[in-house]
Amino acid sequence: MGPEATEHVRTPSSRPRRLRDVSPGRRGLVLAWFAFTVTFGLMRLLTWLIHIDVAGVGDVSAGGVHIHHYVWGILLVLVVGAVSLVERSARLRLWLGVAYGVGAALIIDEAALLLSLEDVYWDDQGGLSIAVALIVIGVAGSLLALTRRPADRAPS
Repeated sequence: MGPEATEHVRTPSSRPRRLRDVSPGRRGLVLAWFAFTVTFGLMRLLTWLIHIDVAGVGDVSAGGVHIHHYVWGILLVLVVGAVSLVERSARLRLWLGVAYGVGAALIIDEAALLLSLEDVYWDDQGGLSIAVALIVIGVAGSLLALTRRPADRAPS
C-alpha cells in the first residue's frame, strides 16, 4: 500500500465530533450540558458586573423586591417539563435540552441561597453554588463521554 492510498484516510478520532455525530436520543443531553456550562459562566460574569457596579448593569426587581435568577430557572424548568410531557419531536428535544440546561444553571448558581435562605451569593457560603455547579459540569460531562453508545461514534 503506497502513501497515496493512506493519504486521505481519516480515523474517527482525527476529526472533531459534531452534534450530528451524536445519536438523536442523546443530542438533547449534550446540549443541556453545554447550555448549563455556558449559562453558569455567563451568570457568574453578569452577577460580578452587577456586584462591581458596572454602569447599565443591575438587578431585576419588581415592586422593589429583587428577583433572584433561580426564579427564572424554576419557571424555565417547569415549562420544559410541561412541554416534554406532550411533545416528543426530535427537533424540539434539542431546544428542550438547551432550555433545561439554562434553567438548571440558573437554579444551581444560587444553590447556596436556596439552602441557607439568605443571600450569601458573595459570602464564603456562596462558594457552595460554585462547587455544586462544577461537580454537575464534571460529572455530567464525564457520564456523557464515558457512556457513548456505538451509534454515537463517528463512522469509520
